[in-house]
Amino acid sequence: MKLHGTDVRQNALTLLRGGAKNADVARKLNVSVGTVGYWKHMDRAKRGECPGRHDPPCPRCHGRKLDETAYSYLLGLYLGDGHISHYSQHRVPNLMISCTESWPGLMDACETAMRTVFPDNRVCRVRRTGCSNVKVYSKHLHCLFPQHGPGKKHERPIVLEPWQRVVVDAHPWDFVRGLIHSDGCRITNWTTRLVAGERKRYEYPRYFFTNKSDDIRGLYTDTLDKLGVEWTHCTRDGNPYNISVAKKASIALLDAHVGPKH
Repeated sequence: MKLHGTDVRQNALTLLRGGAKNADVARKLNVSVGTVGYWKHMDRAKRGECPGRHDPPCPRCHGRKLDETAYSYLLGLYLGDGHISHYSQHRVPNLMISCTESWPGLMDACETAMRTVFPDNRVCRVRRTGCSNVKVYSKHLHCLFPQHGPGKKHERPIVLEPWQRVVVDAHPWDFVRGLIHSDGCRITNWTTRLVAGERKRYEYPRYFFTNKSDDIRGLYTDTLDKLGVEWTHCTRDGNPYNISVAKKASIALLDAHVGPKH
């Protein structure tokens, strides 16, 4: 493949903007017609002159209003069970959240959040064995989810941008709900107690959040602290990956704002 310098490309763009035909520019500068056409297309795209469907405006790039409630929830889902990928067969990246088939309500909530945050973008569900991937396609996913990067989340730093921190601080319960809906659960624990000399079974609810990333667990527990929810580490096999909430008052708060997945 022949490479052309910046000066050649700029000369071509000057001629094209002046109304010259692609073939004439190609002959004059000894460049292939395809290359000239590509340069013209990219130049027009940068100036917003390309015909056809344009990517919808981005809250970060174009100042479009962002639904912060839905975004805070979707951010929690992304940090838990989401990732951004760009397969060669697709023109644009996609954000994918994996949801177990046994929780159709979670899939509905995830899809609703995606459609609210990206009202003009394509959202779909792709069925897999035992789960469905809820996906949205947008060229601006990296703008709204700057935590994306190479490798697994627990192998790289996960830090919220200042504008994300403002959103989470304004909508903390939605953020917590997204994290629990992705990497958490509400279960019923049980134990036994002696009552009047008789051992009786005692059941109590408990919330768990499990994630290998120290940073993501820190975002979760920091938000719980601000909401007045008491939590403890529940270390298993020497790994502090589990965060437990078991106090009655804290369970009541989570039940009121999160609840079990369905």
